[in-house]
Amino acid sequence: MRQQDRPVRVALVGAGNRGQTYARWVAAHPGRARLVAVADPRPHQRGMITAAHPGAADFADWRDLLAADPPVDAVIVATQDRMHVEPAVAFARAGRHLLVEKPLAPTADQCREIVDAVRATGVLFAVCHVLRYTPYTDLVKRVVDSGLLGEIVSVQHLEPVGWWHYAHSYVRGPWRREDLATPMLLAKSSHDLDWIGYVTGRRIERVASFGGLRHFRPDQAPAGATARCLDCPVEPACPYSAPKLYLPVLREHGPIWPVSVVTDGTDEAALVKALRTGPYGRCVYSGDNDVVDHQVVAMELTGGVTATFTMAAFTEQTHRQTQLFGTHGSLSGDGERVRVHDFRADRIEVLDGGTVGGSTAADDHGGGDTGLMDAFVRAVATGNRHHIRSGLDETLASHLAVFAAETARLTGTVVTVPAQ
Repeated sequence: MRQQDRPVRVALVGAGNRGQTYARWVAAHPGRARLVAVADPRPHQRGMITAAHPGAADFADWRDLLAADPPVDAVIVATQDRMHVEPAVAFARAGRHLLVEKPLAPTADQCREIVDAVRATGVLFAVCHVLRYTPYTDLVKRVVDSGLLGEIVSVQHLEPVGWWHYAHSYVRGPWRREDLATPMLLAKSSHDLDWIGYVTGRRIERVASFGGLRHFRPDQAPAGATARCLDCPVEPACPYSAPKLYLPVLREHGPIWPVSVVTDGTDEAALVKALRTGPYGRCVYSGDNDVVDHQVVAMELTGGVTATFTMAAFTEQTHRQTQLFGTHGSLSGDGERVRVHDFRADRIEVLDGGTVGGSTAADDHGGGDTGLMDAFVRAVATGNRHHIRSGLDETLASHLAVFAAETARLTGTVVTVPAQ
């Protein structure tokens, strides 16, 4: 297919941290893409986008953007989790190619609604499963597809969320409650069940799951703890102290994520004010959070392959860690390198994945954010959907596996994942 002779015209719906990340990629590749419009109800966030993209149209509501109908090839939907469905369906019906932040939606029926709209219109579609696009994942997939491991029999996969990241996003932040966002497994770890299916080439068919909210509860608060970190006498000894989390980041790196989420200001006075009055300065033991802080999922994939997944808040902030067990070899990976043991030759080889950046949103998700944007823009520019690594069926399948796992956790049963 022929590459079009102009940059891909992109509109951004939702100018929060994720939307700004994708907009930065566009700004860094002016020959390939151009951001022509942004929609977000917050003036400060819109202003950050328009300052970096002069001439971009500015809308407080995505509906106004849709009605204005500027010349747009593709729309990035990066709103909060529960706000994806309406704009995604509307822009698909308007014939715009779509990149939608994960998770697609908080229910299976809403996910199907987006998928059905895309399928009916034939627009190009990608979900932001950025783990599929990292150099490290490319390496793991090459090893698996080469046959060196033989037939994959079992998988063991860990997502180490990180103690401070969990406290920031899932105790104090927007994903702290299921009724405001989604269950933890969907909000954070839909990446991981999707990744397991991607690297093995198999569909998750049955699941069981266990987990809960163990630590971030009022009954776990240390004696003497107060409602806010800035007034708390035990704050210096608390690993979840807001001042210890945010002030060093601002002093050493400036107002980057996660500080940029806490305040629109750029100096220490603004940050301290936000910690004194806003949600990010609250004690982690006295909030209104309800999402799990630990969860395990046991899975059976097509062909009888088994897999386990563990999500844990109580870890260092680092890359995912995986072990693949095959009939002729095994692989252990840490998000940067893999250690491959070839049983036939009884030889061990360590391979470097060429990982770019760290594991967080501030560090390009190990190259995943860049890889995703490169692939999506290339697909739109050429009309070749094969550049996109998560098609409609795979996207829906991984979401349905997550919903089934949550049902299994809540009911204590083994649940069959619907075929579609």
